[in-house]
Amino acid sequence: MRIVLLDQGAMELIGSVGSHGDLDFSRLAATLPEWQAYEATADTQVAERIANATVAVSNKVRIDDAAMSRAPHLRLICIAATGTNHVDLEAARRRGIAVCNVPGYATASVVQHVFALILALSIRLPDYQQALRAGRWQQGSQFCLLDYPIREIAGKTLGIIGYGELGQAVARIAEAFGMKIMVAHYREGQPNAGQTRTPLQELLPQVDILSLHCPLTPETRGLIGAAELALMRPDALLINTARGGIVDEAALAAALCQGKLGGAGVDVLTQEPPTQDNPLLAANIPNLILTPHIAWASREARQRLVDEVAANIRAFLQGETRHRVA
Repeated sequence: MRIVLLDQGAMELIGSVGSHGDLDFSRLAATLPEWQAYEATADTQVAERIANATVAVSNKVRIDDAAMSRAPHLRLICIAATGTNHVDLEAARRRGIAVCNVPGYATASVVQHVFALILALSIRLPDYQQALRAGRWQQGSQFCLLDYPIREIAGKTLGIIGYGELGQAVARIAEAFGMKIMVAHYREGQPNAGQTRTPLQELLPQVDILSLHCPLTPETRGLIGAAELALMRPDALLINTARGGIVDEAALAAALCQGKLGGAGVDVLTQEPPTQDNPLLAANIPNLILTPHIAWASREARQRLVDEVAANIRAFLQGETRHRVA
């Protein structure tokens, strides 16, 4: 029995793969006697690398039906993440290959990143840092520099799209800041989960900050486009730590450049790594903070992820079901 980890480099600091990294992989390595880890795996290498594997572990490497067809011993695909869109779940079901993910491991990390973005945008932190480096405080006539408006988030309304574990955790912290919470109803058959929901088109004009926590599905792709951005207040903030593709990036860039939106904090893009022609990578987009998909990536969260993958494998080998999605 053999385990193959296809993209260990996606979970550790750059240049720190293996025993020299910042994570402890000993629990994962101990789950099966034969253990092989790769720093990265290209799409063209997947089939070859899982061909003799019993368990394949992937953070973001795509595993499709064609690759599964060349892996006759494969019994389990462990997704080292919460999202499952890079694995063909239907093909796995047909082939009798179990698939499990790791929900909830990065909640604390994502929540703190959400509020880091909200607070930095609300106090215009990047702008003040740039002004300081340019010498504007040093050259000023007053004891402080008041070049950009600063807003308190207490009393502001936070709209949340996606009220699962992450959305609810963000709401709890927002309430501690004294914010008001509104939860969007954005799809048919959506359960209330004990929270009153407001149709998205009604919610957008009412919120000071909109934070996205829904999965990327055919239903949510392009959910926030030009029409939705136009409904938001011109001083509102948009925070996306969910998935690229939920927001129309060109429309967001245009809204910011035209002063139709107050700011945006974006941690995810439609294509990752992005190409240089991505609209949000253009120079001089005002009040935009773009981070490279790191909301999940605290060391504590990444270690929990590795340990939960190991627990999923142990449970499967003992005939138990744990976080199974296919």
